[in-house]
Amino acid sequence: MRVTYNKLVRDRIPDIISTAGQQPVTRILDQAAYQAALLEKLTEEAQEACQAPPDELAAELADVLEVLQAIAQANGMTWDHILSAAAAKRSDRGAFDDHVFLEFVENSD
Repeated sequence: MRVTYNKLVRDRIPDIISTAGQQPVTRILDQAAYQAALLEKLTEEAQEACQAPPDELAAELADVLEVLQAIAQANGMTWDHILSAAAAKRSDRGAFDDHVFLEFVENSD
């Protein structure tokens, strides 16, 4: 039986599949395809985090974090650069501490 994935996976996944007696077919992506695949992976992992039960949320968020770190590295950014940008945005626009949910904006015209 053949199962098709067509997605970016963690480095050790092919070895884990082989150890389980199956034969993975893989390829190495060029930089442009890798960056695109990382963004697709971010969406996939974020959706999994949204659907995770509370006891699995930490593991799913760890996957999101791993992808974010890979995206930063693939784009020549340091994690400190990302944290600095987050701090600047937090300073300018605030955080999410107050639980504010914007429903709509009335036009003053």
